[in-house]
Amino acid sequence: MSIDTITVFCGSSPGARSAYAEAARELGRGLARSGVRLVYGGASVGTMGVLADAALEAGGHVTGILPRALETREVAHTGLSRLMIVDDMLDRKREMARLADAYIVLPGGLGTFDELFEVMTATQLGLDPKRCGLVNIEGYFTPLLEAIAKVESEGFARNVDDLVTVETSVGRLLEQLLD
Repeated sequence: MSIDTITVFCGSSPGARSAYAEAARELGRGLARSGVRLVYGGASVGTMGVLADAALEAGGHVTGILPRALETREVAHTGLSRLMIVDDMLDRKREMARLADAYIVLPGGLGTFDELFEVMTATQLGLDPKRCGLVNIEGYFTPLLEAIAKVESEGFARNVDDLVTVETSVGRLLEQLLD
């Protein structure tokens, strides 16, 4: 299956390490150079803003999807190729899934985890099976990955490793997803 559009989940905050913003920058540029359209949460702040700006600066097409209630709180990015304002978080996730051919997850907060688990669950149940990659920058996701492995080892899930591709670098993850 050809991947023309990737939905990226990441933070509306910059995080505690500069490596998070650098990964977002690298991913934005990489998607644009590959001709892959970016869909993301629509904010101009945090790693979301860095991601979008990098993709736009590299000539990429960027669609942001932002719930109406967060339009001012997350500072909507007004320089995007397309900004969709939706009613709520459920509509945001629905639109992000509808537009996605695949997903990439960068470090982020609770919303990022929510989005990751929703994608993994939909894939596991066969409801919306799409490739998903996670960039484990400086071990950010390691405790979460250990918890997910525990879910499997305790018999609450099977074949969890098949649900998400984990890499420590943006470049390697893009190679795997786009090849």
